[in-house]
Amino acid sequence: MVTVTEKAKERILQIMKDEQYDDNYFVRVAVVSGGCSGLSYDLKFDNEQKQGDQIFEDKGIKICLDIKSYLYLAGTELDYSDGLNGKGFEFHNPNATRTCACGESFSV
Repeated sequence: MVTVTEKAKERILQIMKDEQYDDNYFVRVAVVSGGCSGLSYDLKFDNEQKQGDQIFEDKGIKICLDIKSYLYLAGTELDYSDGLNGKGFEFHNPNATRTCACGESFSV
């Protein structure tokens, strides 16, 4: 399961409102090849489930993972930072054995 912090929830709801996404949309989180550590996170909004998708809900936010990504992201917390070091979503992934300095890629 992937969870979201209150800050991530607020930011997701704001984006959905700004983009005028209806209640059929959810957050799709995936792991893709790339980045300086080998694997990168991909986050987007979607409204179509695919075969094998795993759907979770935390704090009223629906999160969708494909089965491959689920294996890498189980137990991950999605957070949002708006601090001086940059704005954006952050992944706190207990499965990552190494992350790059920017936090956008990892390896297991």
